[in-house]
Amino acid sequence: MMHAPALTKTVIFCVALKIDQSLISDLPVFEGLSAEALDDILKRAHARHYTKGTAVFSQNEAAHSFFLLLHGRLRVTQVTPHGEQIVVRFVSPGDLFGVAMALGRKDYPGTATAIVDSLALLWPSAAWPEMIGRHPALASNAMRVIGGRLQDAHQRLREISTEDVERRVAHAVLKLADEAGKTSPGGTTIDFPLSRQDIAEMTATTLHTVSRIVSAWEAAGVIEGGRQRIAIRDRSRLQIIADGQEP
Repeated sequence: MMHAPALTKTVIFCVALKIDQSLISDLPVFEGLSAEALDDILKRAHARHYTKGTAVFSQNEAAHSFFLLLHGRLRVTQVTPHGEQIVVRFVSPGDLFGVAMALGRKDYPGTATAIVDSLALLWPSAAWPEMIGRHPALASNAMRVIGGRLQDAHQRLREISTEDVERRVAHAVLKLADEAGKTSPGGTTIDFPLSRQDIAEMTATTLHTVSRIVSAWEAAGVIEGGRQRIAIRDRSRLQIIADGQEP
Protein backbone atom coordinates (compact mmCIF):
# COMPACT_ATOMS: atom_id res chain seq x y z
CA MET A 1 0.00 0.00 0.00
CA MET A 2 1.29 3.49 -0.82
CA HIS A 3 1.98 5.68 2.21
CA ALA A 4 1.46 9.46 2.31
CA PRO A 5 4.73 10.57 0.64
CA ALA A 6 4.31 8.06 -2.21
CA LEU A 7 0.68 9.03 -2.67
CA THR A 8 1.59 12.73 -2.75
CA LYS A 9 4.19 11.98 -5.39
CA THR A 10 1.64 10.00 -7.39
CA VAL A 11 -0.93 12.78 -7.32
CA ILE A 12 1.64 15.42 -8.31
CA PHE A 13 2.71 13.45 -11.38
CA CYS A 14 -0.86 12.62 -12.37
CA VAL A 15 -2.11 16.17 -11.99
CA ALA A 16 0.80 17.33 -14.10
CA LEU A 17 -0.19 14.70 -16.69
CA LYS A 18 3.28 13.24 -16.39
CA ILE A 19 3.58 9.71 -15.10
CA ASP A 20 7.03 8.90 -13.78
CA GLN A 21 8.31 5.38 -14.36
CA SER A 22 9.52 5.17 -10.75
CA LEU A 23 5.87 4.61 -9.81
CA ILE A 24 5.78 1.26 -11.63
CA SER A 25 9.35 0.08 -12.20
CA ASP A 26 9.45 -2.17 -9.11
CA LEU A 27 6.11 -3.89 -9.78
CA PRO A 28 6.18 -7.60 -10.74
CA VAL A 29 4.32 -7.05 -14.02
CA PHE A 30 7.13 -4.75 -15.25
CA GLU A 31 10.02 -6.87 -13.98
CA GLY A 32 12.98 -6.98 -16.37
CA LEU A 33 11.81 -4.08 -18.55
CA SER A 34 14.28 -1.35 -19.44
CA ALA A 35 13.75 2.33 -18.70
CA GLU A 36 13.09 2.88 -22.40
CA ALA A 37 10.47 0.14 -22.42
CA LEU A 38 8.73 1.61 -19.38
CA ASP A 39 8.64 5.03 -21.00
CA ASP A 40 7.13 3.49 -24.12
CA ILE A 41 4.45 1.73 -22.06
CA LEU A 42 3.61 4.82 -20.01
CA LYS A 43 3.26 7.18 -22.95
CA ARG A 44 -0.15 5.64 -23.74
CA ALA A 45 -1.33 5.55 -20.13
CA HIS A 46 -3.79 7.92 -18.51
CA ALA A 47 -4.39 8.43 -14.80
CA ARG A 48 -7.88 8.41 -13.36
CA HIS A 49 -9.27 8.90 -9.88
CA TYR A 50 -12.18 6.81 -8.66
CA THR A 51 -14.08 7.93 -5.58
CA LYS A 52 -15.30 5.39 -3.04
CA GLY A 53 -18.27 3.45 -4.42
CA THR A 54 -17.48 4.17 -8.08
CA ALA A 55 -17.47 1.27 -10.56
CA VAL A 56 -14.30 1.19 -12.66
CA PHE A 57 -16.08 -1.19 -15.01
CA SER A 58 -19.13 -3.44 -14.90
CA GLN A 59 -19.74 -7.11 -15.65
CA ASN A 60 -20.45 -7.79 -19.36
CA GLU A 61 -19.42 -4.23 -20.31
CA ALA A 62 -17.27 -4.03 -23.45
CA ALA A 63 -13.62 -4.19 -22.37
CA HIS A 64 -12.48 -0.76 -23.52
CA SER A 65 -9.44 -0.45 -21.22
CA PHE A 66 -7.08 -2.31 -18.92
CA PHE A 67 -5.74 -0.90 -15.68
CA LEU A 68 -3.00 -0.74 -13.06
CA LEU A 69 -4.00 0.28 -9.54
CA LEU A 70 -1.61 2.85 -8.05
CA HIS A 71 -3.44 3.64 -4.83
CA GLY A 72 -6.56 2.50 -2.99
CA ARG A 73 -8.44 -0.78 -3.11
CA LEU A 74 -11.07 -2.33 -5.39
CA ARG A 75 -13.55 -5.15 -4.93
CA VAL A 76 -14.19 -7.40 -7.94
CA THR A 77 -17.56 -9.15 -7.93
CA GLN A 78 -19.51 -11.41 -10.27
CA VAL A 79 -23.22 -12.13 -10.47
CA THR A 80 -23.85 -15.79 -11.22
CA PRO A 81 -26.50 -17.02 -13.70
CA HIS A 82 -28.67 -17.70 -10.63
CA GLY A 83 -28.45 -14.07 -9.54
CA GLU A 84 -26.08 -14.59 -6.61
CA GLN A 85 -23.21 -12.14 -6.13
CA ILE A 86 -19.75 -13.45 -5.25
CA VAL A 87 -16.58 -11.60 -4.37
CA VAL A 88 -13.92 -12.77 -6.82
CA ARG A 89 -10.99 -10.87 -5.31
CA PHE A 90 -9.73 -7.57 -4.00
CA VAL A 91 -7.39 -5.48 -6.15
CA SER A 92 -4.37 -4.07 -4.33
CA PRO A 93 -1.95 -1.27 -5.30
CA GLY A 94 0.40 -2.54 -7.99
CA ASP A 95 -2.12 -5.02 -9.43
CA LEU A 96 -2.84 -5.16 -13.15
CA PHE A 97 -6.55 -5.79 -13.72
CA GLY A 98 -9.26 -5.71 -16.36
CA VAL A 99 -6.96 -7.22 -19.01
CA ALA A 100 -9.82 -9.01 -20.77
CA MET A 101 -7.83 -9.34 -24.00
CA ALA A 102 -5.23 -11.49 -22.24
CA LEU A 103 -8.06 -13.90 -21.41
CA GLY A 104 -9.46 -13.88 -24.93
CA ARG A 105 -12.53 -11.90 -23.89
CA LYS A 106 -14.16 -8.83 -25.38
CA ASP A 107 -16.05 -7.95 -22.20
CA TYR A 108 -15.31 -7.73 -18.49
CA PRO A 109 -16.18 -10.93 -16.58
CA GLY A 110 -16.91 -9.01 -13.38
CA THR A 111 -17.49 -5.60 -11.81
CA ALA A 112 -14.63 -3.68 -10.18
CA THR A 113 -15.69 -1.12 -7.57
CA ALA A 114 -13.55 1.27 -5.53
CA ILE A 115 -14.06 0.55 -1.83
CA VAL A 116 -11.87 3.52 -0.89
CA ASP A 117 -10.80 6.51 -2.98
CA SER A 118 -8.46 5.02 -5.59
CA LEU A 119 -6.10 6.03 -8.37
CA ALA A 120 -5.36 3.90 -11.43
CA LEU A 121 -3.52 4.05 -14.71
CA LEU A 122 -5.45 2.89 -17.75
CA TRP A 123 -4.60 2.00 -21.31
CA PRO A 124 -6.95 1.35 -24.24
CA SER A 125 -7.48 -2.38 -24.72
CA ALA A 126 -6.44 -1.99 -28.34
CA ALA A 127 -2.93 -1.13 -27.11
CA TRP A 128 -2.42 -4.53 -25.43
CA PRO A 129 -1.39 -6.59 -28.53
CA GLU A 130 1.04 -3.86 -29.60
CA MET A 131 2.54 -3.52 -26.11
CA ILE A 132 3.20 -7.23 -25.63
CA GLY A 133 4.53 -7.46 -29.19
CA ARG A 134 7.03 -4.70 -28.53
CA HIS A 135 7.85 -5.89 -25.01
CA PRO A 136 7.67 -9.70 -24.68
CA ALA A 137 8.71 -9.53 -21.01
CA LEU A 138 5.46 -7.71 -20.30
CA ALA A 139 3.49 -10.60 -21.79
CA SER A 140 5.35 -13.25 -19.78
CA ASN A 141 5.06 -11.22 -16.57
CA ALA A 142 1.34 -10.66 -17.11
CA MET A 143 0.77 -14.36 -17.79
CA ARG A 144 2.64 -15.23 -14.59
CA VAL A 145 0.45 -12.83 -12.61
CA ILE A 146 -2.76 -14.14 -14.21
CA GLY A 147 -1.57 -17.70 -13.63
CA GLY A 148 -1.13 -16.95 -9.94
CA ARG A 149 -4.68 -15.65 -9.75
CA LEU A 150 -5.99 -18.80 -11.43
CA GLN A 151 -4.13 -20.90 -8.85
CA ASP A 152 -5.76 -18.83 -6.10
CA ALA A 153 -9.17 -19.40 -7.72
CA HIS A 154 -8.55 -23.15 -7.89
CA GLN A 155 -7.50 -23.15 -4.24
CA ARG A 156 -10.74 -21.40 -3.26
CA LEU A 157 -12.75 -23.96 -5.23
CA ARG A 158 -10.97 -26.79 -3.42
CA GLU A 159 -11.67 -25.16 -0.07
CA ILE A 160 -15.35 -24.68 -0.91
CA SER A 161 -15.61 -28.30 -2.07
CA THR A 162 -13.71 -29.99 0.76
CA GLU A 163 -13.61 -27.79 3.86
CA ASP A 164 -16.18 -26.77 6.45
CA VAL A 165 -17.28 -23.15 6.60
CA GLU A 166 -15.15 -22.11 9.58
CA ARG A 167 -11.97 -23.29 7.87
CA ARG A 168 -12.92 -21.45 4.68
CA VAL A 169 -13.53 -18.23 6.58
CA ALA A 170 -10.22 -18.61 8.42
CA HIS A 171 -8.36 -19.11 5.13
CA ALA A 172 -10.04 -16.03 3.62
CA VAL A 173 -9.17 -13.79 6.57
CA LEU A 174 -5.56 -15.02 6.66
CA LYS A 175 -5.14 -14.47 2.92
CA LEU A 176 -6.47 -10.92 3.15
CA ALA A 177 -4.17 -10.24 6.09
CA ASP A 178 -1.20 -11.48 4.04
CA GLU A 179 -2.19 -9.31 1.08
CA ALA A 180 -3.26 -6.16 2.92
CA GLY A 181 -2.27 -6.48 6.54
CA LYS A 182 -0.90 -3.66 8.65
CA THR A 183 1.17 -5.10 11.49
CA SER A 184 1.26 -3.61 14.97
CA PRO A 185 2.30 -4.95 18.37
CA GLY A 186 -1.31 -6.00 18.94
CA GLY A 187 -1.64 -8.04 15.75
CA THR A 188 -2.49 -7.52 12.08
CA THR A 189 -5.26 -5.27 10.81
CA ILE A 190 -6.69 -5.65 7.31
CA ASP A 191 -6.22 -2.14 5.99
CA PHE A 192 -9.40 -1.65 3.97
CA PRO A 193 -13.13 -1.77 4.73
CA LEU A 194 -14.22 -5.42 4.89
CA SER A 195 -17.75 -6.41 5.78
CA ARG A 196 -19.05 -9.75 6.96
CA GLN A 197 -21.11 -9.86 3.77
CA ASP A 198 -17.85 -9.59 1.77
CA ILE A 199 -16.47 -12.59 3.64
CA ALA A 200 -19.68 -14.52 3.07
CA GLU A 201 -19.50 -13.85 -0.67
CA MET A 202 -15.83 -14.91 -0.74
CA THR A 203 -16.48 -18.20 1.01
CA ALA A 204 -19.80 -19.28 -0.52
CA THR A 205 -21.76 -19.10 2.69
CA THR A 206 -24.36 -16.88 4.34
CA LEU A 207 -24.05 -13.64 6.27
CA HIS A 208 -25.66 -15.33 9.27
CA THR A 209 -23.02 -18.08 9.30
CA VAL A 210 -20.11 -15.65 8.97
CA SER A 211 -21.53 -13.44 11.72
CA ARG A 212 -21.80 -16.44 14.04
CA ILE A 213 -18.21 -17.53 13.32
CA VAL A 214 -16.72 -14.04 13.62
CA SER A 215 -18.60 -13.35 16.86
CA ALA A 216 -17.25 -16.59 18.34
CA TRP A 217 -13.72 -15.66 17.32
CA GLU A 218 -14.12 -12.22 18.86
CA ALA A 219 -15.31 -13.75 22.12
CA ALA A 220 -12.28 -16.09 22.12
CA GLY A 221 -9.85 -13.23 21.45
CA VAL A 222 -8.78 -14.59 18.05
CA ILE A 223 -9.80 -11.46 16.20
CA GLU A 224 -11.11 -8.00 16.99
CA GLY A 225 -13.92 -6.72 14.83
CA GLY A 226 -15.59 -3.41 14.21
CA ARG A 227 -17.58 -1.63 11.55
CA GLN A 228 -16.10 -3.11 8.35
CA ARG A 229 -12.85 -3.77 10.18
CA ILE A 230 -11.02 -6.94 11.18
CA ALA A 231 -7.82 -7.22 13.20
CA ILE A 232 -6.18 -10.60 13.87
CA ARG A 233 -5.07 -10.81 17.50
CA ASP A 234 -4.07 -14.49 17.66
CA ARG A 235 -2.78 -15.55 14.24
CA SER A 236 -1.47 -18.92 15.42
CA ARG A 237 -4.93 -19.88 16.71
CA LEU A 238 -6.54 -18.73 13.46
CA GLN A 239 -4.00 -20.77 11.48
CA ILE A 240 -4.85 -23.84 13.56
CA ILE A 241 -8.52 -23.36 12.66
CA ALA A 242 -7.65 -22.93 8.95
CA ASP A 243 -5.56 -26.13 9.06
CA GLY A 244 -8.45 -28.07 10.57
CA GLN A 245 -6.55 -28.85 13.76
CA GLU A 246 -9.00 -27.15 16.12
CA PRO A 247 -10.33 -29.77 18.57
